[in-house]
Amino acid sequence: MAKATRKKKKISAPKNQAMDGLCDGFEPLQSLDLKKVKNFDDLAKAMSMTSFGGRRLGEAVDVLYEMVKDPDCFVVGTFSGAMTTAKMGLLMCDMIDSGMLNAVVSTGALMTHGMIEGFGMTHFKYKLGLMKDEDLRKRGYDRIYDTLELEKNLDDLEEIVSEVFSKMDSKEIMCSYKITEAIGAYLNKVSRGRGILKSAHLKKIPVYIPAFTDSEVGLDFGLHNRQQKLKGQEALRYDPFIDLEHFTNLISRQKTTGIFTVGGGVPRNWAQQVGPYIDLVTWRIKYNSDPKHYFKPDGSNHGQPYKYAVRICPEPVELGGLSGCTYSEGVSWGKFVPPEKGGVTAEVLADATIAWPIILKAVMERMKKNKKK
Repeated sequence: MAKATRKKKKISAPKNQAMDGLCDGFEPLQSLDLKKVKNFDDLAKAMSMTSFGGRRLGEAVDVLYEMVKDPDCFVVGTFSGAMTTAKMGLLMCDMIDSGMLNAVVSTGALMTHGMIEGFGMTHFKYKLGLMKDEDLRKRGYDRIYDTLELEKNLDDLEEIVSEVFSKMDSKEIMCSYKITEAIGAYLNKVSRGRGILKSAHLKKIPVYIPAFTDSEVGLDFGLHNRQQKLKGQEALRYDPFIDLEHFTNLISRQKTTGIFTVGGGVPRNWAQQVGPYIDLVTWRIKYNSDPKHYFKPDGSNHGQPYKYAVRICPEPVELGGLSGCTYSEGVSWGKFVPPEKGGVTAEVLADATIAWPIILKAVMERMKKNKKK
């Protein structure tokens, strides 16, 4: 028997009506006119009406601005990569000092090199191929792509933080936010310059380092404990779960949350997983894994997903790495509010040393303009 065939219905515009884009709600693009650009805020607004990476950057400014001006929004900043040796440390200070961030999650390495900067030590330029890496090693230079960290800087830092560690109570169990607060307080006493932990101390915001042992300052903590044992004295104890519970309790009290991310790695996911953790605490402990309690009447779960989110990271999604996972992927985990329910996100696939200064300067200018108004 021959198969019955159906005529395909031809889709066409109504008579005498051409589709003009506007009728379907599309927003027209605008050419970037540098004659009209007077500052970074103007540039960002103009770029948001263009295409590709320029539009992503411009939209990131819009989202970050909405995030930081929302009086109910608690903003978490997560940072990875060699941003402090790349001399982006003062950008973090600017975000903290201006009240844009309410908590910071970072790699230990980034904070270690930031401490070096905060205590007035210096990093140096390195031209690739100028000196072999084995020669750098012999002369006491540690290379980070095109930048040099002096081994002497790290030695001097160990003496400073060891002094901080020696004043800690061995009866108190330590965690990363307690350690960074103690170093920030010490930095505030001895340094006249700016520093990330100094700014965090003055603004009373916590700085978490989830992978604390994966850093020079973590190794310094280990050295301090070894020296204590050699002296026959009690070593300091460390429990990373204190950080987890402190951060979870902090986030669970907030009405709205936002996250600003540079790079990816542990800081990004550690901060993001707080929503699923609250989910699990609510569902598996409070309701004993009874599925009927998992979702609220509005269809959402019991976690605390982020409403606002901005990330700057060049990692492509197709490689499957955590640093490249999209915010839409995070929605499936309960980490972010979906767009249909008010979630606002922007993802800039670019080198942070290029995109971050432009985005931040534009937001700072926009805040200043609107404050005057």
